[in-house]
Amino acid sequence: MTARRCLPWPNRCLRAPADPVEEITDEIRAIWQDMIDTMEAMPGVGLAANQIGVLKRLAVVDASEERGKAVRMANPEILHASVQLRPHEEASPNLPGVSASIERPRAVTVRFMGADGTVQEDDFVGLWATSVQHQIDHLNGKMYFDHLSRPKRDILLRRAKKLKG
Repeated sequence: MTARRCLPWPNRCLRAPADPVEEITDEIRAIWQDMIDTMEAMPGVGLAANQIGVLKRLAVVDASEERGKAVRMANPEILHASVQLRPHEEASPNLPGVSASIERPRAVTVRFMGADGTVQEDDFVGLWATSVQHQIDHLNGKMYFDHLSRPKRDILLRRAKKLKG
């Protein structure tokens, strides 16, 4: 499989909600593998399909220390989120060179179609939970900086534009 190029911000795919996946096919499995290869090459802890130009509700997350434990998700949705928040410095390969501290629920319960095609629910905590929420935002056409106030978002985007040259 292949590491794919992440689309540069402000590509319109990054603002488009992704389409639901009806079933897990060989094509979906190949996209997931490319996504994992891309995530590992960054290196990152998650990737949503629209970050590489595929408008399907697909995400991969691997926040394990040793790597190689990627969770493949189709149509992920948050069923429950903890009240306790956890700040984390977030970034995106679609907007390299900048990051921001974002507070998100520390734990989430997520329903998704897994690699075997069955719908399952799983609990994610800490960095895993942050990454899952970050990927679901992408699938809904949102970027992490959308959680910032307008002045902070404007500063971050100006800084990213300067870095781009």
